[in-house]
Amino acid sequence: MAERALSALYSCARRHVTSDLRYCRGMSTPDFNLLVTLDMLLAEGSVARAAKRLRLSPSAMSRALARLRETTGDPLLVRAGRGLVPTPRALELRERVGRLVQDAKAVLRPVETLDLKRLVRTFTLRNRDGFVENFGPDLIARISEQAPGVRLRFMPKPDKDSTPLRDGSVDLETGVVGAATGPEVRAQALFRDRFVAVVRMGHPLCETPITPARYAAGRHILISRRGGERGPIDDALELLGLRREIMTIVGGFSEALALARASDLIASVPERYTGKLRDGMRSFPLPIAIPEFTVSLLWHPRMDADPAHRWLRGCFRDVCAG
Repeated sequence: MAERALSALYSCARRHVTSDLRYCRGMSTPDFNLLVTLDMLLAEGSVARAAKRLRLSPSAMSRALARLRETTGDPLLVRAGRGLVPTPRALELRERVGRLVQDAKAVLRPVETLDLKRLVRTFTLRNRDGFVENFGPDLIARISEQAPGVRLRFMPKPDKDSTPLRDGSVDLETGVVGAATGPEVRAQALFRDRFVAVVRMGHPLCETPITPARYAAGRHILISRRGGERGPIDDALELLGLRREIMTIVGGFSEALALARASDLIASVPERYTGKLRDGMRSFPLPIAIPEFTVSLLWHPRMDADPAHRWLRGCFRDVCAG
C-alpha cells in the first residue's frame, strides 16, 4: 500500500512539473496574434461574427478562443442564453487590448508623408566652435521657413567620442571621421577644408611674402582639445628642419582667434569652418604641406529612416554646400 501511494505521489508530481514547464514555455514565447483575435472577440461578442471579420472558419476561431482561455486562465466569454457575454476579466482587458492592437498597427503602417509645417521637435546638434557662427544663421533661417515648429539645440563638442550619438542625447554632429569615431556611425561629407594662418591686420607677417622660415619664426597659438603640445603643423615644420615657438595652448578656434586679434600671435585654423570668426583679420595659406581634410555630418544608423531626421540632414548639406 505504501509503495502504491508513493508511486501515485510521484506520478502526480510529474504531471504538475510537466504542466508547469509547458506553461513556462508558453509564457516565454507568447503568440501575439492572439491579441488581434481577443480584440475582435471582445468587440463582436460572437465567435461567428469575429471569425467572419478575421476571415477564419468558426472552428478555427473556437480553437483560438480555447487557447486564449488557457493562456489567460479565464473563460473570457461565457454562454448567456443564445449569446456570449464577457467576464469581468475580459471587460478589464478590452480597452488595453484595443490600444495594443492599434499601437501595433501604427508601428507596422508605412511611414506617412512628413508634414513640415506641423512638425514639432527639438534636435540636438554637437559641433566645434565656429560652426554655429559660420553656418548657424543660414541653417536656422532655412529651418524656420520650412518647419516653424522645429527648434535646434546647439552643444559644444569637446571630443570625438560617439557615445552621445549612440545613446540618443545628440541627433547630429559635424567633424572629421577618425579612429575615435564609432564604427557604426554614419558619415556624409559636407565640405573640404584646409588650415590657414590668421593674424591681426597690420601684423608684421602682412608686409612681405610668407615663407616657411618666416612663419615658423613667429609666436604661435596651439589649438588642442586635449592639451597636447604639438600637432600636424609641428610635424610638417620638423621635416623642413624648422620649429615654431608655442606661446600658449587653447582648446578652441574662437579662443585662438580672439588672442590673435588682440596680439602679434599667429593662429592656424580651418578656413571654411571659421569663416565668420576671422572677419576683420588677415588670413593666408600655410607655407607648408598640410593635407586638406573633410568635414562630415555624423549620425547614428537608427536615425537613417526617420523622415524628420532625413530632412534635417538635407538642410545641413544644402547650407554647407552654399
